[in-house]
Amino acid sequence: MARVLNFDLMGEVQMTHDNQLLPTPALFTEFPFRQAVAVLAPGDLRCTAAQRDSFRRFAQVGDPLADDVVAMIQRLPIGAGRGMFEMAVEGGIDSVPDAPKELRAFFEQVEADPYWLDRDKIDRGARVVGRTSVWGGIAMGMFALMGGYLASRADKTLVGTGDLDAMAPRRLAETTQWWLDVTTIGGLRRNQVGYQSVLRVRLMHALVRAGMNRRPDWDYEAWDHPVNQVLTVGTLGLFSMANLVGAQALGLRFSAEEKDAVFHLWRYVGFLLGIDAEILPTNETDTWRAFWILADTEFIPDDDSRRLAQALIPAAGGLFIGNDTAAQRVIRGAITSYMVAYSRIILGPTNADFLGLPNSKLSQSAVMATAVVNGALEISRQLLPGATRFHENLGARIRARLVRGSIARNGGDRTYARHDTFAASRRHAG
Repeated sequence: MARVLNFDLMGEVQMTHDNQLLPTPALFTEFPFRQAVAVLAPGDLRCTAAQRDSFRRFAQVGDPLADDVVAMIQRLPIGAGRGMFEMAVEGGIDSVPDAPKELRAFFEQVEADPYWLDRDKIDRGARVVGRTSVWGGIAMGMFALMGGYLASRADKTLVGTGDLDAMAPRRLAETTQWWLDVTTIGGLRRNQVGYQSVLRVRLMHALVRAGMNRRPDWDYEAWDHPVNQVLTVGTLGLFSMANLVGAQALGLRFSAEEKDAVFHLWRYVGFLLGIDAEILPTNETDTWRAFWILADTEFIPDDDSRRLAQALIPAAGGLFIGNDTAAQRVIRGAITSYMVAYSRIILGPTNADFLGLPNSKLSQSAVMATAVVNGALEISRQLLPGATRFHENLGARIRARLVRGSIARNGGDRTYARHDTFAASRRHAG
């Protein structure tokens, strides 16, 4: 019999026994998630209360190694700790003279390749993601990012870190830049740009976590620990599973081997991000099962979800084009309408209405037409020798050009150094 954890008011763990499967989350009972789970999910995703609780306890866990590095940064003179971190990111921990124990412990973890790491498989996963091209970018912004806003606990950190309307274009640009960095062939090799970007995001998470922990209004009971492990697993799933599903909704197709390679890539990213091995998804099935629990416990939208969605809408077209001229503004408006229509289709009418997404039937028809055309092109790609590699190379070039253009228009910083103020403020306050 499975064991269920129940917590009394004194925080003591009491053990009961129950192997009953939990009911299907409300998110999975509505269109289109109900159909997507039936067609795309690898088997029965249901879990017991014990399994849910064993996962959910990580909602109270941060990242001890990265949190210790933030404490080190706070202890040292301004700029010194961050400088040593950057030196280790670019040259390895052995390049840092007299590295503090906190920094050494952090890099000893990330520099120790796990036994399961297969770099050839990671490169194959990167080729697959590159093949998604512009469609993967749309899926990333308007399914993964927009859909992620339905997780209201995660939204509390985003709302608390800056002006939503001003930051939305930059946040979208930096998110897609990070996605490009970590899914470029060779990018996750030691000291390459993707590897460096993952470690900098991990430190940024710890800096934000430190800042949120100092907020007197942070509601730990309602919002859990800020930037916790459960939310990080959810973010990983948005970049892996949601991105693939979002691309499939636009007509792209992936073999079982291709999907396995993509999930292996993101497993390594999760390892570098410091996700505990107990909840780090190892494959597609693990990711779907985690998403099942997240759908039940995290994807509960509130007013902050709507605020973030409304800030993202005008920023969406900036992924592709500026707005300096009248012609650009017209084209950008059409692209934005298309992207929002895609988001409305893939998130379903209930979620779309809650988020306040416009309901343009014309743009939705264009999205459906895209899926039909891409589906036909995928048949020829699978049949013609060399076509897959051609699509991978072409898609990767188009994707890189779009993301770099977005960064040029909207700004972006791979170091995320603006979050260092969270570390400095504590020292000054003390």
